[in-house]
Amino acid sequence: MPPGSAKSTYVNFLFPAWCMARRSALNVLTASHSSELAERWGRRTRNLLAASATLLSVGVSPDSGAAYRWSTTSASEYYAVGVGVGIMGFRADLGIIDDPFGSREDAESKRIRDKIWEWYTNDFSSRLKPGAKRVIMHQRFHEDDLAGRIVAQLDALGKPYRRLKIRAEATDNDPLGRTPGEMLWDDPKGYDYGRFLRDRKLESDPRTWSALYQQEPTPETGDYFRREWLVPVENMPKAVDLRVYGGSDYAVTADGGDYTVHAVIGLDADETPYLLDLWRKQASSDVWVESWCDLVLKWEPLEWAEELGQIKSGVGPFLDKRARERRAYCVRSQFPTRGDKAVRAQSIRGRMAMRGLRIPAHALWRAEFEAELLRFPAGVHDDQVDALGLVGQLLDKMIGASRPKVEKPSNVDSYRSYERRTDESSGLTL
Repeated sequence: MPPGSAKSTYVNFLFPAWCMARRSALNVLTASHSSELAERWGRRTRNLLAASATLLSVGVSPDSGAAYRWSTTSASEYYAVGVGVGIMGFRADLGIIDDPFGSREDAESKRIRDKIWEWYTNDFSSRLKPGAKRVIMHQRFHEDDLAGRIVAQLDALGKPYRRLKIRAEATDNDPLGRTPGEMLWDDPKGYDYGRFLRDRKLESDPRTWSALYQQEPTPETGDYFRREWLVPVENMPKAVDLRVYGGSDYAVTADGGDYTVHAVIGLDADETPYLLDLWRKQASSDVWVESWCDLVLKWEPLEWAEELGQIKSGVGPFLDKRARERRAYCVRSQFPTRGDKAVRAQSIRGRMAMRGLRIPAHALWRAEFEAELLRFPAGVHDDQVDALGLVGQLLDKMIGASRPKVEKPSNVDSYRSYERRTDESSGLTL
C-alpha cells in the first residue's frame, strides 16, 4: 500500500488486537523499521486492549509494564522489535513486519537490503512456531526489497501465499473495485487522500510514483530496454502528421494468465516513434476484439501486425467478422513466431536505441508499461514487449511520415540585388 494509506493502523495496531481478542494464548511478534516506532505501536495496541477489555472480554495483564512487551489476561503475549534487533526467548504464532525500510536511501543500498534479509531469515523467521502465520506490509521502494525477495523465494519454492496490492491510482482488476484512474480514498469531505495523491503524482518522478504509490518498483535502467529511451511527452503530435501502425499480442483467457495487448505507434518524418495508445487486459476474445475495432476506428492505422499461427487458428474469423460489421477496416500482417522473445523484439529495440520512444507523460498505463520494459526479459509479464516487437517487425518494411512541402522562393526573392557599378581599374561592369 502507498504511504499515508493507514498501513500501520490496519496491520500493526487493529489487526494484532483483533487476533488476540479472538484467540487465547496467542503470541504475536511485530517489527517496524526502528525500535522507537515498534514501541509506539506496541503502546497503542496495549492501550486499545486495556480500554476495550469489557467489549473484547480480554484485557492487559496487570504485571505488564513495557510498551514493547506485554501479555493479556487470556495468556497471550506481545513483543515488538525494530528490524535488525535480535529476538531471543520468544516464539510467535503470528509474525508481522510493518515497513522494514525507514527510507528510500536504505532500500537503495544493497548492503542494507542484504542486512535486512539476513535478519528476516535468521532472526524473525526462526522465532516463529511451526504453522505460524506471517504478514508483511510494505510500501515498495526497490524491486529487490524485502517484499520482492520474499515473493521471489516463495515462487521458487512453489509455496502458496496471498498477495494484496493496493495502488494509489487504480488500474484494471483493482482489488477494491475502483475504476481505472480513481485515486484511493478520493473523498474531499473526509481524509481527502485523493487530493494528496494527485499532488504527489505531479511532484514525483515516474520511478518514485511507480514504486511508492503504484507498488511497481522498476530498475534504474533496464538490461534490454533502457530508461533513457523512454521519453515522456506532454503534447503528442496529431495522428494526421504521422504514419500510424498497430500491433497486437493476443491471449484468450479472461481474468488470469497472459494479457492481450494492442499498441498503436506513429512515425514522424524523422522516423521517431510515438506510442499513441495502449490497451492491455486479461480479457476474453470477444472483449479484446471490440477494443481492437475501437482503436482502428480511432487511429485509422495503415497496417496492423499480429502473430501468424495464433490468429489464423483461433479468433481470426471472428475478428474479421466484427471488423466488417463495425467497418473497422485495416490491413493485417501476420509474422511467424521465430526465435525467443528478445530476438523478436530486437527490431523495435534498435529503433528505440536510435530514436527513443515518445510516451504520453500522463497516460494511466505508463508506469506499468515502463516497468515491464525495464524488467524484460526477467519480468513476470512480457505481453507489451511482444506487441511492440510485432510493431517493430512491421515498421521494418514501412516508412515515416512525409515532410510538408515548402514552396521554393522565386529568383527575385532568392538573390540579393547589387548596385550596378564600373570598376575603374579593370573597366568591368559589376
